[in-house]
Amino acid sequence: MTVTDTARDSVAAALEQGKVESHLHPTGSYDVADHAAAPTGREEIWRFTPLKRLKGLAADAVFQFPRTEVTFNTPEGVRVETVSGEEARALRGISGYKPATLFGARVLSEVPETLLVDVPAEAEVAEPVIVNLVGNDADHTEAGHVVLRFGNFSKAVVVLRHTGSAALAQVVEIRVGDSAQVQVVSLQDWADDATHLTHTEALVGRDASYKHTAISFGGDLVRMDANVRYSGPGGSAEMLGLYFADAGQHIEHRLFADHNQPRTSSNVIYKGALQGEGAHTVWIGNVLIRQAAEGIETYEENRNLILTDGTLCDSVPNLEIETGEIEGAGHASATARFDDEQLFYLRSRGIDEKEAQRLVVHGFFNDLIRKIDVPALEEQLISTVEGELAKNVTGKHL
Repeated sequence: MTVTDTARDSVAAALEQGKVESHLHPTGSYDVADHAAAPTGREEIWRFTPLKRLKGLAADAVFQFPRTEVTFNTPEGVRVETVSGEEARALRGISGYKPATLFGARVLSEVPETLLVDVPAEAEVAEPVIVNLVGNDADHTEAGHVVLRFGNFSKAVVVLRHTGSAALAQVVEIRVGDSAQVQVVSLQDWADDATHLTHTEALVGRDASYKHTAISFGGDLVRMDANVRYSGPGGSAEMLGLYFADAGQHIEHRLFADHNQPRTSSNVIYKGALQGEGAHTVWIGNVLIRQAAEGIETYEENRNLILTDGTLCDSVPNLEIETGEIEGAGHASATARFDDEQLFYLRSRGIDEKEAQRLVVHGFFNDLIRKIDVPALEEQLISTVEGELAKNVTGKHL
């Protein structure tokens, strides 16, 4: 028997006995009492987050309801409504979400209302459903629960747009029916004093297509967890992200693709830029391929562009595989400054240095913006990137 055979047998035995455990195997609970009193920062899932700046949202903050103003459009056939009572309670955990954090358990147990976007089976919604969540007070902590429910064979796009000033703990649950084709965009364009701690959990049905896009620009501290699991074989998930951190900002994105069904797929592409003293971004890409998930395919990629000195970027891809019967699995991560060859090429054609840098940044983001494929957002995002560049790169304040 070779060393490789011995190692393989050891791993197989450990899997059969359930001994292979990591932070990708949390024991969740709806009961607040089952969770530790508060994170300390030594836990794997909190080690990059500046807890003192979270205003107690991850621990014992007093949640107030409601403070964030909600407005929305209602395309024909779509129900958008704030529900309470028994209907709201029945929506808790509709995505299969079982909180592994104290704040998640508190949100589900304490929030009296749920914002529901309900797309019925076989509906094809021609225009995006736009939900505006506007904060008006960053000095008072609040919490919210959002449920996006898409019926079997439905087609729809939902945009959650966060603006204004707020200190918000939030849980977003998404249930994608069998063979549905769905896109969800979460835009964090907060004011500079906002704090946003949010967990998004999606359950993707058999042969369904799910695209989730996270876009983070504003806020003092934004941390978004985006998880996806599958309720049947054949489901696919595309998870895109775009972020731009300025001086003093902390922007953190944590992804978890849990391949718990066979013949599922996930593709992750996140891109970010940093500028200004103390700008800090964190990207954690977690993929778990369970023993039953044969024939799956997954890939995750994170790219970061450093525009000035004084920034900090953490990028950590994690891949845990419990079966060798897969189509493919991989990851890539890169963090760099401006490409000297690109800048030389542009400058050699008469373009000054600042304009060359601006063009490189736009090129860095534009392919991802096109992948979002929501025309109503494309122009806004290009304009926002331009505004961010004006702060340090171009010097042309809009």
